Amino acid sequence: MHFIFITGGVTSSLGKGLSTASLGLLLQLKGYKVRLRKLDPYLNVDPGTMSPYQHGEVYVTEDGAETDLDLGHYERFTNVIAKKTDSISAGGIYSNVLKRERQGKYLGSTIQVIPHVTDEIKKFIKSDLKNEDFVLCEIGGTVGDIESLPFLESIRQLRNEKSKNLYSIIHVTHVPWLEVAGELKTKPTQHSVKQLQSVGIQPDFLLCRSDRLINLELKKKISLFCNVEVNRIINAIDAKSIYEVPILYHKEKLDEELLKFFEIKKNKKTINLDKWKKLNNTSKKLKTNVKIGIVGKYINLEDSYKSLVEALNHGGFANNVKVELIWIDSQKIEKEIDLKSLKKLNGILVPGGFGKRGIEGKIKSIKYSREKKLPFLGICLGMQMAIIEYGRNVIKLKNCNSTEFKKTENPVISLMTEWKKNGKIEKRSDKSNKGGTMRLGSYPCIIKKNSLAYKIYRNTKINERHRHRYEVNANYLNIYEKNNLSFSGMSPNKNLAEIFEYSNHPWFFGVQFHPELKSRPLDPHPIFVSFIKACLNNLKNEKN
Repeated sequence: MHFIFITGGVTSSLGKGLSTASLGLLLQLKGYKVRLRKLDPYLNVDPGTMSPYQHGEVYVTEDGAETDLDLGHYERFTNVIAKKTDSISAGGIYSNVLKRERQGKYLGSTIQVIPHVTDEIKKFIKSDLKNEDFVLCEIGGTVGDIESLPFLESIRQLRNEKSKNLYSIIHVTHVPWLEVAGELKTKPTQHSVKQLQSVGIQPDFLLCRSDRLINLELKKKISLFCNVEVNRIINAIDAKSIYEVPILYHKEKLDEELLKFFEIKKNKKTINLDKWKKLNNTSKKLKTNVKIGIVGKYINLEDSYKSLVEALNHGGFANNVKVELIWIDSQKIEKEIDLKSLKKLNGILVPGGFGKRGIEGKIKSIKYSREKKLPFLGICLGMQMAIIEYGRNVIKLKNCNSTEFKKTENPVISLMTEWKKNGKIEKRSDKSNKGGTMRLGSYPCIIKKNSLAYKIYRNTKINERHRHRYEVNANYLNIYEKNNLSFSGMSPNKNLAEIFEYSNHPWFFGVQFHPELKSRPLDPHPIFVSFIKACLNNLKNEKN
């Protein structure tokens, strides 16, 4: 088993996650079994309670872990299903250490970063592995951050414990173009590598991010100052699409050089990137644009909806159309500042979220979609807002609302206090801890035949990933059904509404789960394929 550690320097957002995912794909296409992991240096136990503005989306695994968005990249590229054991933070590591100390497991030792914290990190890195050929571990943050030091020290120790050719260090860095000088500058890369060397780690490979080609002379200069072989300096040039990155890395021979480093002489397979090349070529030629309005409240940071954006693009690829996203602040809709923006759309999507800020704007946009026969998709909170909108404006339920926002005489959305998970009863209350207490991970859903949901899935039983505390109040299901809103997907015990649809509309659909988490570029999620198709039909009707 070979371990590859991916670190980053100079600045954040250089693309360590995409680099890890792309390399994982290349090794997988070579015929090797891969596992991808993320180690984050922040002290939060997980990103579940962190603001999307600070951290982007929370990616949820099948087994119910709230993780970093990079795990979404890993799954989308390799289709290796991530687990709880594939994501850890410094907060999680310290929590484990302190728990063991309280239990007396350290037999009176003075608890220190070395060896106790570093031992816990090494234990995590090696845990829950089975016959993997390569384990890729991305270290969050940048070299030089004080929070990252225990992780880097753990890598240093691991490398010294066993044969060096079982471990490889790939450092992602930046070679910026200085407009005034008219040249690429290598000094930031040199300083970044020196930072890494100062904690006892010599990188084996450099992925040098740049907006233009790094020629051989520059590579030789970087090699000289950073003590890295010139053929292991990989130009990670800016790509037009994230799905082009593995193609560019293969062209730079990253996979080939890595196998040489590990002294693996027998390649299992020849890499075939034809499907990825076709995907990229197709995406570049798309001419028809469908305009999708995303009515949300975290729109200032696109990473807040990263999986959603990619799933919509996947749906566009499947329909041979380019998806143009129009970001709409739900608070502006609420104040009727931005209502005109809804008129130019071919479809409206209201995504998940938490808290009451901007919810009335979401409800207004859903009402507009329903009345104007505009394709609508509501996800998680978006579905709940559609239930409230329908209750208020069609069924005429007085003070119809969610108990997440206020106490009301018609709580059509209410706190879920009890449900089953793996045969066990899970219980929650409004006094429960916020972190890790939602309905998380994959749950089954039974779909009615002769429904839009069945046409989409072509199956009566599905499994989708959840992340929420509130549900459609089961006491109101019958009254909605009597008023032509069908719950076409339910939990196996028929207590929890998973999917609703409105037949008196071209395409009006809501789901309690997050289908975007399971969409892949080469295997788009059927909900997004169907939604984009409906939006395309709207565009055609508009032109006619």
